[in-house]
Amino acid sequence: MDDFVFVSGRLCLDLVGTQLWRRSRRTELLRFPDDLRRWITQAEVLDAPGPLDERDLSRVCRLREAVYTLVRAWPPAPQDRQALRDALAEVNEAARLPLPRHQLDESGCLARTGGIDEVLGAIARDAVDLLGGADFARMKECANPECTRLFIDLSRSAARRWCGMAECGNRQKVANYRMRQRRQPAP
Repeated sequence: MDDFVFVSGRLCLDLVGTQLWRRSRRTELLRFPDDLRRWITQAEVLDAPGPLDERDLSRVCRLREAVYTLVRAWPPAPQDRQALRDALAEVNEAARLPLPRHQLDESGCLARTGGIDEVLGAIARDAVDLLGGADFARMKECANPECTRLFIDLSRSAARRWCGMAECGNRQKVANYRMRQRRQPAP
């Protein structure tokens, strides 16, 4: 069963999306080590994460919040540099960790192996690549005022507004339709 949504276009932003509705009714999707294990598998970082504990979960959530802090305030203004220094150190430290090992077997199947350090390394390197690359200019926040999910708009027109149609886009379209119906005079 897939219970996480991967609509951001970047691994690091998909991790940031595991904390929903940051402005209102914060919803934590990574509450237990088993939640993290499922996220790692569904995000296709590792095929079979080994045992995870509360410390591993804490490390991933700490990196997630550092990434969120950086992408929301990047590039930092001179007055914000001190506030972002800890987040930048967290991301850079994790980016020095090893990456998951990728290997092909004789039938062409990909095997992704490693532990929590490799997961952190992959996420942090993706964040460094995002912040230092061209994709950052295309990063947006969902147009749903309640949603705080971030995504890379890779549409040709750069007009994508929603984190995903299934989550926020359809809800907003239905709400707009109902509002238009209420405004129309009765025949």
